Amino acid sequence: MKVSAVLIFVFTSVLLLSCNDNTISSDSSISSSPKKSIQTTEYAMVIHGGAGTILRENMDKETENAYNEILTRVLVEGEQMLKNGISSEEVVVKTIMKMEDSPLFNAGKGAVFTSEETNELDASIMRGSDQQAGAVSGITTIKNPITAALAVLNKSEHVLLSGNGADKFAAENGCEVVEPSYFHTERRRNSLDRIKAKEDLGTLESSNLDYKYGTVGCVVLDKKGNIVAGTSTGGMTNKKYNRIGDSPVIGAGTYADNSTCGVSSTGHGEYFIRYAVAHDIAARMEYKGLGVTRAAKEVVMDKLVEKGGSGGVVALSKTGEIAMIFNTPGMYRGYVKPGELVVKIYED
Repeated sequence: MKVSAVLIFVFTSVLLLSCNDNTISSDSSISSSPKKSIQTTEYAMVIHGGAGTILRENMDKETENAYNEILTRVLVEGEQMLKNGISSEEVVVKTIMKMEDSPLFNAGKGAVFTSEETNELDASIMRGSDQQAGAVSGITTIKNPITAALAVLNKSEHVLLSGNGADKFAAENGCEVVEPSYFHTERRRNSLDRIKAKEDLGTLESSNLDYKYGTVGCVVLDKKGNIVAGTSTGGMTNKKYNRIGDSPVIGAGTYADNSTCGVSSTGHGEYFIRYAVAHDIAARMEYKGLGVTRAAKEVVMDKLVEKGGSGGVVALSKTGEIAMIFNTPGMYRGYVKPGELVVKIYED
């Protein structure tokens, strides 16, 4: 009987230990499961005004000051909105509108001319919270193309509208309409004339590549942890056949996902479209666990360079990490976060 009692005791003890081990294993699994990343900065905002052959020796002081002034001003005003709890969507739109209203940038008022001496404008916006997006391409009568993209995002079942239809939809939904001549500036007309002259001489590619560049963009992380990215452009100087670049293409020129980052691109759009640059950066963060700076460098400095593409991106992670990466001599750019504001133009 004593032996039987001992055996029963041993068997019961083993069974209890086994149950306890299973409980510990289960609890351990729960405690080690991935946790949602906590936002590490209250808010953040990054902008660009185009990339290209931007060299200090070619820039007069007055023009340099003008770029620095507007980049700084939109960042200061954007930060004030973010401090006041304004949403990332509204901050992106208002910031890009300010840049579209400046003739310094190839967007809105400062849009470049097509080969037919018209202005065709593109823009896009994407929300990281629900991956909803809106874009327009080839519009000619909407003062601020980013507002047209926003209208598509919030009031259309579609993602991308183009041409006359996009103009009509935007006008019907309250976007400000202007005459096409509003976009005509002497500076951009002179650029078209110079490029056409070089094209006639057969020296365009070797003597001037900047006809491919020019865009404005903004990515914002607000107090609620929502990321929104937007991009606007006049496209490529002397473009033909209603060419469309990457700026209105979601995943190429613009992308946002609260779980990874937001991206706005600028550069030779054909390459950004082929290699889905904006989405690729977010995908490398999601699948490879990279930080936004490392992911952006892999795409812009390695992949794009290998393929012959040039340009840059600004990107912002869900934790507020900023990336401003470009493989050209310069990019108009800047960012702001609590206690920090930076504006840069040149490579150094």
